[in-house]
Amino acid sequence: MKRVIGRRGRGADPVEAPGEDQVETARADRVEVHGTVRRGARTTGTAVGAGLGGVLALGLGFALALGAFSVTAPRFGGIEDLPLPGGADLGSHPYTVSAELDDVLSLVPQAAVKVNDVAVGRVTEIRLDGDDWSARVTMEINGDVRLPADATARLEQSSLLGEKYVQLSAPAEPAAGRLADGAVIPLVRTGRNTEVEEVFGALSLLLNGGGVNQLKTITQELNKALGGREPEVRSMLRRVEKLVGNLDDHRGDITDALDAVNRLSSTLAGRKDDVRTVLTDLSPGLKTLHEQRGSLLTMLRSLDTLSGVAVSTVEASKDDMVADLKAIAPTLKALADAGTDLPDSLQVLLTYPFTDEVLNGVKGDYLNVYLTMTAAPGTQIIPPLVPRSTPSPSASPQRGRDSASGKRSGAGARGGATPSAPLPLPSVSTPPGNGDAQR
Repeated sequence: MKRVIGRRGRGADPVEAPGEDQVETARADRVEVHGTVRRGARTTGTAVGAGLGGVLALGLGFALALGAFSVTAPRFGGIEDLPLPGGADLGSHPYTVSAELDDVLSLVPQAAVKVNDVAVGRVTEIRLDGDDWSARVTMEINGDVRLPADATARLEQSSLLGEKYVQLSAPAEPAAGRLADGAVIPLVRTGRNTEVEEVFGALSLLLNGGGVNQLKTITQELNKALGGREPEVRSMLRRVEKLVGNLDDHRGDITDALDAVNRLSSTLAGRKDDVRTVLTDLSPGLKTLHEQRGSLLTMLRSLDTLSGVAVSTVEASKDDMVADLKAIAPTLKALADAGTDLPDSLQVLLTYPFTDEVLNGVKGDYLNVYLTMTAAPGTQIIPPLVPRSTPSPSASPQRGRDSASGKRSGAGARGGATPSAPLPLPSVSTPPGNGDAQR
């Protein structure tokens, strides 16, 4: 049912008042803002009251949750204390390890801690160590991860512009034991990678203030030096290649030489006091040499003159010297052929006049002697025996006296037996000037 309320103006269409159906629809639309309730103006206040009650209940629950959190957690430092989603699993029994770093760069709490690029923990705290002005990074690590006691820590970056993390690793020869709870990795076992800013800074120094501008000059000079000398350069490169090959073949010898030098250096380091003493004692000697520098120079000049004289002398007498050496060759050969005869003779010569064999001949109060005599050719040492009945040849007075004395001595010794006359001795001529011409 439509009702006409009035006109807006002259010539205007009449304004129709909304009917009951339209009013009901508008009321229902307004009620649906607060919730789904039955249609009607009487239900609008109830829906609004229910919405306010839900908001109050939600606020009360949030307050209770905050109260419970404040009871269980003694300290809440902010959102950074909340664990990041997708982080490392610390397990039920994590342990804490600290590391000392010179510079933590842009490392932040909750950063990852990795072993072999696998996340095993997170950074919980970064603070300044007041002892040596280094940063101390505290980390929590999964209790199932076992690291050696001398593990190292290194600050690395996940990518060129990625986040920083702490990389834990074991040395090449790990020590016994494991990294325990509360252990501290000292500054000597920590480090960091080179930053991109540092690389760009060094590159800028090279490009701006380095020798890049001189490359053109270097290239031009090389072209001038090598132009037209290609065969010589090629030959030099071949020789260099051969040299490098020889060095490669003697790697073992070079290594042994370096090891020997290393051992020598170690020995000298161990005898540092002795070396210092030698150098200290050497100073007076060097001072003396410095004082006698003039005499030494004079001696060296004299040696130069002497060497010239010696060279001229040798050149003048080299033919005679060569002839003498050739002449002495047979003598040297005879000495070589003699073998051990000469040394044995020298041993006998040292015992002259009584050799060692004399001791074998002495038996108490007498001496056994073997006499070997060599007479001149044609000399008769013992003449033929003369019978007793035949008188001896004309005897000289000296022989008669010898016979008489022999008889007397024989008679006294053998009871009067008359021995035969002694055999005549051969006449031996003596050289003139010895007193007797002939005996």
